[in-house]
Amino acid sequence: MKKSFNNPIYFEEIIDRISKLSENSQGKWGKMNVCQMFRHCDLVLQVALKRVELPRINPFFRVIGIVTKIEMYVFNNGIPRNMPTFQKLIVNFECDFDESKTNLLKTLEEFRKACIHKELPDHHRLFGNMTEKDWKFLEYKHLDHHLKQFNV
Repeated sequence: MKKSFNNPIYFEEIIDRISKLSENSQGKWGKMNVCQMFRHCDLVLQVALKRVELPRINPFFRVIGIVTKIEMYVFNNGIPRNMPTFQKLIVNFECDFDESKTNLLKTLEEFRKACIHKELPDHHRLFGNMTEKDWKFLEYKHLDHHLKQFNV
């Protein structure tokens, strides 16, 4: 079954998984600590809310992004580990755990409202044309990927 934010139950699942993390939660891979992961996921959701604008990319990478989006739908696979990300979305500085967690939950709620009011963009720099279904699927997959990174 393809989990997605199309089903409201999966918003609750993600919120529950976020609540299980502590400042001392250890990642299984990658360079980010849990606080940095919260900030990163917050920034990615803010792309969907049109608050963070990603730079234009090389058409070759855009083709890879579009193919990756299709592949994730077809095979229902997750995001590959250590996949390159936009510089604007990299969080490699110290941050406050409680503040970052609170902000992520707030932004997730704003994303839920944007879904309800059909206010999501119709385009993404990497993934190309986007439907509401695409945003709900890919944002769920992204959060799921990073929560699995921290064993929840």
